Amino acid sequence: MNLKIRLIVMNFLQYAVWGAYLTCMGKYLGKCDLGSHIGMFYAMQGIVSLFMPALMGIVADRWIPAQKTLGLCHLIAGAAMIGACMYGIATPTPDYGMLMSLYAVSVAFYMPTIALSNSVAYNALEKGGLDTVKDFPPIRVFGTIGFICAMWAVDLIHLSDGFLANCLNDSSAFLWAQHDANTLVQVSNTPFQFLLSGILGIILGVYSFTLPKCEINTNAEKKSFVEALGLQAFSLFKQKKMAIFFIFSMLLGAALQITNGFATPFISSFAADPAYADTFGVKYSVIIYSISQIAETLCILLIPFCLKRFGIKKVMLMAMIAWFFRFGLFGIGDTGSMVWAIILSMIVYGFAFDFYNISGSLFVNQETDPSIRSSAQGLFMMMTNGVGATIGTLSAQAIVNHFCAWNANGLLVDIPETGGWQAAWFIFAGYALVVAILFAIFFRYKHDPNKIQNA
Repeated sequence: MNLKIRLIVMNFLQYAVWGAYLTCMGKYLGKCDLGSHIGMFYAMQGIVSLFMPALMGIVADRWIPAQKTLGLCHLIAGAAMIGACMYGIATPTPDYGMLMSLYAVSVAFYMPTIALSNSVAYNALEKGGLDTVKDFPPIRVFGTIGFICAMWAVDLIHLSDGFLANCLNDSSAFLWAQHDANTLVQVSNTPFQFLLSGILGIILGVYSFTLPKCEINTNAEKKSFVEALGLQAFSLFKQKKMAIFFIFSMLLGAALQITNGFATPFISSFAADPAYADTFGVKYSVIIYSISQIAETLCILLIPFCLKRFGIKKVMLMAMIAWFFRFGLFGIGDTGSMVWAIILSMIVYGFAFDFYNISGSLFVNQETDPSIRSSAQGLFMMMTNGVGATIGTLSAQAIVNHFCAWNANGLLVDIPETGGWQAAWFIFAGYALVVAILFAIFFRYKHDPNKIQNA
C-alpha cells in the first residue's frame, strides 16, 4: 500500500477514536446523573497530559519502537474504553468512581498517542524520502476528517429501545424512560459512544504494528530525570518575553475544553422548551457542533497569509478575540430563529483554536534554542492543554452548576433566578476578552515578515 495512504489511515483512525466521545460525552453523563462531574471527566485529559506523553515518549525512544508503543497504547486505551461501555450498559446508574477509573485509564494511554502518531508519520516520511513540511499537513487533515466522521456517526446511528432493553437486561427504563417503545435513541445519549471509540482504538492498535519501523536509541547516554522529561525548558521562564507568553498560554488554555464539555448539553437543553423541541439542533447537536471541526480544517489554510501579513502577536490576539465571540454567540443563540448565532460560533472556533495553537507553536520554534526546542514545545502543550485546560474545565463546571441544573430527562436547563445558560456563556466571554486585553498590553513582540517566511 502507498505510504501516504497508510499514514492517512493511521491519522483518520487516530482522531476518530477521540471524536467518537469528546464532544458528546457530556450528553451521556447528564442522562445517567453524572452531569455535575462533566468538568472532571474533561479535566482528566489535561491531568494525564502533564506526564503521560513524556513517559511514553521515553519508552518509545529507548525501549519499544514508536509504532509498537503507539499500538500498545491504543490497545490498552481501547480496552479500557470498551470496559467503560460495558460498565455503563450493566449499570444504568454508574458509580462515578468506577466509570471515571475506566475512563482515566483510557485517556491516560490515548493522550500520548497524539505525539506518537506524529513521530511515526515523520519517521516514515523521512525514510521514504518525502518532505515532512510539505507532505505531512495534507495527511494530518484526514485526522480532522476522521474526528468529524466519528461525531456524525454517534449522532446518526440510532438504537431502538427494544435493542437497548436487551443489552441492558431490561434496565433501560431508568436512562431512557422518556422514550416510548418506538423511539430511536442516539448513540450520543448512551454508553455505546465509548464502544465505538474502543473498537476504533483496537483496530488502530493492531494496525500500528504494521506501520514502518521506528528505531530506538540503544546507545543513548544517561540523562538526568529533568533532562529525560524535558523539564529544562522551564528555564525559559527566566526570559520575560517567554514567561509572559507561557502564562498567557495557560490563561487561554483554560478556554480550550469548555465548549467540548458543555456545548452539546447546552444545545440539547432546548428540548425542554416545546418551541424548540423538534428543531434540527436539538435532534442532532453533535452534527451542529461538527461545524467547528470543519471550520478548523479550513482556517489552517489562512494561517500562512495572516502570519505573514499581521505577525504572530496580532494573530494570537485574533484567536483570543475569537474565543470572546465563540462564547458570546452561544450566549445569544438558540436552535430556533437565533440558530445562526450558534452556527457562527462554530465557524469562529476555527480561528480561536488554530490561530493560537499553530502560531503559538511557531513562536516557540522561533524563539527557543534548538537544543531545547522539543522540550519547549512540550512545555507549550503542558501550559495550554495540561494546566490551563484542567483549571479552566473545573472552573467552568462550577459556573455551569451555579447557573444551570439537570432536569429529570437529563437536560441541563436554566435556573431562572441566576440567568441560566446565557449568564454562564457571558462569563466565559468576559474572561476571554479580559485575557485578550491584557495580552495586547503586556506581550511585546516585533513583527518580522522575513522571519515568518523563513520559519
